[in-house]
Amino acid sequence: MPYIFKWLIISIIIGALVGSASAGFLQSLEWATNFRESHLWLIALLPVAGFLIGLLYYYWGKDIEAGNNLLIDNIHDPKGIIPFKMAPFVYLGTIVTHFFGGSAGREGTALQMAAAISDQLTQPFKLDKNERRILIISAIAAGFGSVFGTPLAGAVFGLEVFLIGRIRYNAIFPAFASAILADWATNLWNVKHTHYHIDFIPKLEFLPILYSILAGILFGICAAAFSKIIYWAGSVFKSKIKYPPLRPVIGGTIIALAVLLMGTTRYIGLGVPVIVESFEKQLPLYDFALKMAFTIITLSAGFKGGEVTPLFFIGATLGSALSLFIPLPFGLLAGMGFVAVFAGATNTPLACILMGIELFGAECGVYVAIACVVSYLLSGHSSIYSKQKIGEAKNKRYENQQERSVSDFL
Repeated sequence: MPYIFKWLIISIIIGALVGSASAGFLQSLEWATNFRESHLWLIALLPVAGFLIGLLYYYWGKDIEAGNNLLIDNIHDPKGIIPFKMAPFVYLGTIVTHFFGGSAGREGTALQMAAAISDQLTQPFKLDKNERRILIISAIAAGFGSVFGTPLAGAVFGLEVFLIGRIRYNAIFPAFASAILADWATNLWNVKHTHYHIDFIPKLEFLPILYSILAGILFGICAAAFSKIIYWAGSVFKSKIKYPPLRPVIGGTIIALAVLLMGTTRYIGLGVPVIVESFEKQLPLYDFALKMAFTIITLSAGFKGGEVTPLFFIGATLGSALSLFIPLPFGLLAGMGFVAVFAGATNTPLACILMGIELFGAECGVYVAIACVVSYLLSGHSSIYSKQKIGEAKNKRYENQQERSVSDFL
């Protein structure tokens, strides 16, 4: 009872603070997106915006520039309290990125804001190292669950994301409580989440299952490619451009010129309208590749945001396009790709299965599960989070590599 009471109090505080922060962030993001789409000339200023973000982090944010990897590091080896400035820095950096036309997501911002806010509770509650691990896991769960409106997936994501193949069950109550309360708090602010609908789900038979496995293989390959390329692109920017604030200038220039030459803003920002479109009609095969390129350039150059919503875009559009070759409904394939590419790129198959059920309904659960599990297995030991560690290897080849970071294999 003392354990439950203590963590219930902490979870209530986390839920209220993180849920409110997510609500404000989502509203700001919507405003920034709408304003940019009404004033497209702002995209020309993306290199300038990138330079300012680079200056901010280079001179005042070196200790927090690791972003989500800093959170994962603090779960593995808790050290100093995560600086509170991470929350306003990443919030400002993400809003500026979207305001001027970068291709990024929102999960990274939500997680960093949540952890920076929640970790300030460590000293008032006199938490030891193990309890602090639980606190950060709960914060991640709350940030993820509230920003996407998927509290169950958020809770499992927090438990699953830092260690491949293992879950910390001593954090299960705080993670679920924090995620559910944070989602509730976000909803109290009347923030609306995007809804997706799959029109037709075929009967569960041998051939649809076989096609789902094939789709999962392709989603896993896509996830691994994204993780490896974004890691490589980041290293190229760092090796070729020694002064960090100049990296987003170069990246921003490439993005702005690409938008100008292509004459479309389809591949910048969150891309939610295109994700919705992928459930409504069959999309061309190049959509996912272009979004991947825009996102990799944006984030590896040093702009702020997350990878997850772009991964939703990449997976959903790839799935919709695969209906050209795989005889499954494009809406179902879009939903499977939406979560399966994410599962492969983050090594969180259980969270992604739950997310698919929360977003699309239980009827597609088996198809979503097949795609997520196959993608997870086929993506190998790669990840968008380089500080993830191997808890249980996916195959015998890596059995002696446990507790090593994913960055060793990228």
